[in-house]
Amino acid sequence: MATIVFDHITKTFVDEKRGGTFTAVKDATFTINDKEFLVFVGPSGCGKTTSLRMIAGLEKQTEGNIYIDDQLVNHVHPKDRDIAMVFQDYALYPHMTIKENLSFGLKNMKIDKSIIDEKVRYASTILGLDDLLERKPKELSGGQRQRVALGRAIVRDPKVFLFDEPLSNLDAKLRVQMRIELAELHQRLGATIVYVTHDQVEAMTLGERIVVMNKGEIQQIASPQELYAKPANMFVGGFIGSPAMNFLDGKIVSGEYLQVGNSKWPLAPALKQKIASYIGKEVVCGIRPEHIRLTEGDGHATVTVRVCEHLGSENLVYFSLNGTNTIAKVSGESFVQAGEEVTVSLQIDKIHLFDKTSQQRIG
Repeated sequence: MATIVFDHITKTFVDEKRGGTFTAVKDATFTINDKEFLVFVGPSGCGKTTSLRMIAGLEKQTEGNIYIDDQLVNHVHPKDRDIAMVFQDYALYPHMTIKENLSFGLKNMKIDKSIIDEKVRYASTILGLDDLLERKPKELSGGQRQRVALGRAIVRDPKVFLFDEPLSNLDAKLRVQMRIELAELHQRLGATIVYVTHDQVEAMTLGERIVVMNKGEIQQIASPQELYAKPANMFVGGFIGSPAMNFLDGKIVSGEYLQVGNSKWPLAPALKQKIASYIGKEVVCGIRPEHIRLTEGDGHATVTVRVCEHLGSENLVYFSLNGTNTIAKVSGESFVQAGEEVTVSLQIDKIHLFDKTSQQRIG
């Protein structure tokens, strides 16, 4: 078993430049399940890497307890936590061959040479490194070096794998390839993996569950599907999804309609019972670009196209709706030009409503 528990974890740092302190992680409580692939995601400085480093023991929490397999590890040295960490910069020894890099940690643990050879063969085979074992890191591509860093973690056969933005130094095509390989590796090893990234595409494609963080606080923990369909607040709604969710000011004028500018939009039946206390109040309406369509004839609004970006299979259409810059993601066959007037329709059942003050989801 490799279950990890954060029990009211807070991490505070001393701000040497400005004086005082700042809180990197605030009162985080959650459980990472055995064999789960869990991803921390959020903007720079949100606390995701600090959380990972506290699991590793490289940072000590200011308050709270961390448990691995029901064992309190607050005072357990990193080398005794049975974890393996893969860093952003690969951290390979440049003077060693790939085989030596893979076996170095095991040799330090005084493991029998025959066992080391077996573990290195296993890792090199599943990662496609067999033909590279006698090379030095400088002779490898970025993707190959990343595989070596993965292999060095695999040979240790740890309880938990920790990944700190491991793909950020790779080009776009290689990142896609490595995402696939990481997902397959998780299925093959059946290990607990904790992964940090600022890239929400990586988070959505790899994570079984995702921890969305902002300014040291957990905003939502859920599956990719739930984060997309039911964001807990405006931050999650705007962070998850590409392009980002559109936000429009509106007002609930009755149990049936939402007023946005001069337009009245019918509310989906599922929302009607959840907005009773908001009738007559201003709210924020969230709608994803892919849930806005260009239509002929009747629609929810007539707008003037500012820019249309042609991306092949799809187009991004930019326009102003009720004075707010808005994006629609439409089929690549929908050709429109800047300055053209078009009618847009929204998928009513895909509208998200948020409290204007708290920015929390309504319903």
